[in-house]
Amino acid sequence: MMFEGTAHVFGRDVDTDVIIPARYLNTSDPAELGAHCMEDIDAGFVSRVQAGDIMVAGENFGCGSSREHAPVAIKAAGVSCVVAASFARIFYRNAINTGLPIVISKEAAAGVRAGDRLRVDPAAGLVEDLTQGVGYAADAFPPFMRELIERGGLLPYVKARLAEQA
Repeated sequence: MMFEGTAHVFGRDVDTDVIIPARYLNTSDPAELGAHCMEDIDAGFVSRVQAGDIMVAGENFGCGSSREHAPVAIKAAGVSCVVAASFARIFYRNAINTGLPIVISKEAAAGVRAGDRLRVDPAAGLVEDLTQGVGYAADAFPPFMRELIERGGLLPYVKARLAEQA
């Protein structure tokens, strides 16, 4: 599992109300949620993001209310993974449950610039800024979490495990 894409950089304390505004919570359709991802903080985000791009942010990404809509919106917008200095605890769990790869790297969060080309290897714990020619250490995903992400989240993981045992 490796991700490569253009960096979209945000600051610290990006809350779930900014990731997907509350006025869109009446739907659970991923495409609809993705169409409104980050619109209150960056109105042009959805039109600029390309499939596979990488979101980078400062500390406490995903703070605020505990809605699974937030990581679903990020994935549906085309973001392949999120790199941040730290994540709010409930967002971290919701991201894993919904199959959104998230990587903790304070150094990458501080050094990556908007538009830089990144390669992220969660298994190795490495964020490479291909534009700047710099590598940053990250918290590596343990095998269990990699499997959850690779299967698309908790529900597909559990279904696959049950099918394997049948």
